[in-house]
Parts: sequence; structure tokens; C-alpha cells
Amino acid sequence: MNQEKIGKFIAECRKMKKMTQQDLAEKLGVTDRAISNWENGKNMPDLSLFKPLCKELEISINDLISGEKVIEKEYQEKLEENIIKAIDYTNKKIEKRNNVTGILLIIFGVLTAVTAVAIFPSESSWGSIYSVFGAIISLIGVSRLTKRLTYGKRLFCNFAYFFIFVLALLIIDYIGVVNIHQAPRFSLITVSGENVIYYDTLFYDVIRCNKNQDNETYKVVKNQKYDEYNIDSYCK
Repeated sequence: MNQEKIGKFIAECRKMKKMTQQDLAEKLGVTDRAISNWENGKNMPDLSLFKPLCKELEISINDLISGEKVIEKEYQEKLEENIIKAIDYTNKKIEKRNNVTGILLIIFGVLTAVTAVAIFPSESSWGSIYSVFGAIISLIGVSRLTKRLTYGKRLFCNFAYFFIFVLALLIIDYIGVVNIHQAPRFSLITVSGENVIYYDTLFYDVIRCNKNQDNETYKVVKNQKYDEYNIDSYCK
């Protein structure tokens, strides 16, 4: 639909009815800024306002979408053309809304995960819970952004995004263990001894010796089978 042409047509019809933008806005329950935006071609009225707008301006919906008075002999042709335009406009509006919603969900999900890592201590399970929650929220956003893709491509994009997101969390966790000497957030099993805590993660193990003491140390080792009944031996 030609927004500028439709906007000029709305302005012409309004003036012919001797209404101000404020008058028309009050009748439709919108702001005069909205009327101004329509007439300037910046955006279109919502589809729910087409009928009441046409009633106030005493024109048909066919006239409105055409941006001009449709002559009788062209009415059917214009009607079919305008139905297609209206469907296309609606689809684009829905797609735009999905894109905006998707981007907001991705941003919210990423911020949730980053905030969880920053706020909660590494030994708190809430940090990992909120991180995964953030990953899921952002994945929903990606799913909305990829709605127009085929099922296979959409599934691949969603899986790839989730994999990269989780991998990034694991890398950040590993950097924290090695550089900041903190307990891993995403340990699968945690076994405690008298002065030792053994963290079993997906890709590596962490041995925390002399826990909560001045000489506390962290050792990162390859994944291995460990003796949970003799856990203190790993710090000797």
C-alpha cells in the first residue's frame, strides 16, 4: 500500500468534511498526532480503525486502500488488488512485530544470564538456574526471528544459537575457575571431603583444596573417575 497516497487522501477527505485532525481523532479515539502521522504517510491506521475511519470520511475501504475514489467500472478489479495489498500489509506488520519481540527477548535473555553470573556467587545454584533461564528466553526470541525460514533451517538456527549460548556460558565459567579461582557454576556432581570439594563438570573436574582457608587452591584436571569416599587424598 502507498502510505503517502493514502495519507494525502485521508487529509483531503477530512478537509472536505470540514473536520480538524483533533475532531477526527476524538471520533476515532486516537490522538491528533496519530492522524498527523497517517496524513504525512509515516504510518497507517490500524486495521481495526479502517471501518470507523471510512464511516467518518464517508468513503469505502476500497477507496481508502486505493488512496483515491474508485470509479464503478474499476471497483471489482481494485477490490481484488486491495485485498492482496491488505493481506501483504498485515503479514509485514506481523513480521515486524515478531522481529521487535524477538530482539527484545534475545536482549532480555542475554542480560538475565549476564546479570546472574555477575550477581550470584559461583557456588549459588541460582546463578546457573537464571543463566539457563536466560538462554531459554533468548532462544524463544531467535525462534520468533526465524519464523519465515523453512522448518529445517529454523531448527538448525535455533539449535546452533542455543549451543553457542551454552558454550559461551561454559567458557566464561571456565575462565572464572582458572583466573578468578572460583567454584564452577555448572558442575554436574559436587563431592565434599573434610577440607576438599571435588566438582565434576561436563568437560573437566575441579579440585578445591583447603576450602575457606588462606591457603585455599583450585586445581583443574581432566575428567576422570574419582574416589568419592577418599576425596581428601586429591589434595595430598
